[in-house]
Amino acid sequence: MSKKLVRFDWAIKRLLRNKANFVVLEGFLSELLFEDIKIKEILESESNQESWEDKYNRVDILTENSRQELVIIEIQNTYEIDYFHRMVYGASKAIAEHLNLGEPYASVRKVISINIVYFDLGQGQDYIYKGVTTFQGLHYNDILQLSEKQKSTFAKTLVSDIFPEYYIIKVNQFNDVAKDTLDEWIYFLKNSEVRDDFRAKGLKEAREALDIMRLDKENQYHYNRYLDYLHWKASEALNVELEAQEKLKIEIVKNLIQLGSDDEFIAKATNLPLSQVQEIRKKYYG
Repeated sequence: MSKKLVRFDWAIKRLLRNKANFVVLEGFLSELLFEDIKIKEILESESNQESWEDKYNRVDILTENSRQELVIIEIQNTYEIDYFHRMVYGASKAIAEHLNLGEPYASVRKVISINIVYFDLGQGQDYIYKGVTTFQGLHYNDILQLSEKQKSTFAKTLVSDIFPEYYIIKVNQFNDVAKDTLDEWIYFLKNSEVRDDFRAKGLKEAREALDIMRLDKENQYHYNRYLDYLHWKASEALNVELEAQEKLKIEIVKNLIQLGSDDEFIAKATNLPLSQVQEIRKKYYG
């Protein structure tokens, strides 16, 4: 039997920053990146604010694997048309923040940017996307490779191993059918539930650590405030969408008026009340 758990997007800002709960994040990252990940530390930066109203909901994680990579997890609940740009900025900022003054460029850490979005970002049918940087020849269509000296010096195999790597998880696009252990994690991200038959790394621990009934009074208060915040943001986004639709209808009415259409025809064509069409004509054309 599944039970309702704390939302991952709130837990990662509070509960999962506790070292005792690192196993949950390690499980998620291991399933997504297809290798065993160990968290070395949660990095403190100006973006790691724990406020429930933190718009930029970003957590920097220093992981420990053969490449000692830096992982950024960003979670966004409401639509942002420039989110792709924000991804680029976040990865660039992480690189700059964690390169000490005077260090050579060879010390730049590999950054993996994991973006969990609860809206339809871009156009595409999948719910998990991975992006890497490659350089393709304009004349021979070959892919630029590292030299043997660069491979041995930097312990890298591909040019893309140096540049940031991006993952986009479009949570709401998932159809709730978990075909593998990574899908089990996506199911949890979407529904805040862990089914009894799930076997993905970290989910068993998540089921215990994120049990709503186990929250103390302080965390219950902050969690409820966060849920209120999400409701407010959803209402705000809906109002913005409705306002945009209204402005579009007004522009359509104005165009039809300029083309010489009468009010009755415009009302039928736009599905607007005749009185509203007449008000628009009077307001803009006297």
